Amino acid sequence: MIKLQDEIISELKVKSTIEPKEEIKSRIDLLKAYLKKTGMKGYVLGISGGQDSTLTGKLIQMAMEELNKEEGTDKYTFYAVRLPYGIQKDEDDAQIALDFIKPYHRIAVNIKPAVDASYSQFEEATGENLSDFVKGNTKARERMKVQYDLAAHYRCLVAGTDHAAEAVTGFYTKYGDGACDIAPLFGLNKRQGKMLLQHLQAPSSLIEKVPTADLEDDQPQLPDEEALGITYNKIDNYLEGKEISKDAKANLEKKYLQTEHKRQLPVTLYDHWWQ
Repeated sequence: MIKLQDEIISELKVKSTIEPKEEIKSRIDLLKAYLKKTGMKGYVLGISGGQDSTLTGKLIQMAMEELNKEEGTDKYTFYAVRLPYGIQKDEDDAQIALDFIKPYHRIAVNIKPAVDASYSQFEEATGENLSDFVKGNTKARERMKVQYDLAAHYRCLVAGTDHAAEAVTGFYTKYGDGACDIAPLFGLNKRQGKMLLQHLQAPSSLIEKVPTADLEDDQPQLPDEEALGITYNKIDNYLEGKEISKDAKANLEKKYLQTEHKRQLPVTLYDHWWQ
């Protein structure tokens, strides 16, 4: 009988070991090939100042530069987007990330007015308040809405930052940061993403930065590992086929099963995975 751990590793396409140079090339090739297939002009990506968006942004910029050089043109482009809710506490990190990525275009859209308007209209319509947690999901969805607006306007595709350590826990907002046209980091775990950033000589402050979704007003900069109740090191070990503690394994597999709906298309009469 196949263990759930093996099923998860297979489903999320995680390798026990990687060669950073090869991974970088294959993911850049993916970005180039998909863009040419769709006939679009480039990519849009929100830059938070964390590891995942920094790596994704750098891969996109490298891919666009290669395409332009190969075709002797300047038509392929990349819009790196800052999407703060008011003033972001780690704005300096976001700017460091942008300086490392060197995108063709930088755009900043403050999502606070839109999120606050949604919050107040919900209160007016229901007579109740959204929880801080749900408001955090509203922020994530507003950020993605802005990215799709920009992508439609500039004839681009929206890139996402989903990777295996995030996918296995379902630690993202459905139709928020979980929505995108292409996920260049798919199949990598957290430490492998760090390996790629190290190979690309990213600033050490970004590589070693404590991951945080930073969506909740009541708990700003809450570390992912604290929210998840498990460390990325244990998640990565599990995804690489290694043994982890019984409690950590049970926690991780429970999260995987509970969040399966996030990894599927909308359910129809003809789907069977949920039965």
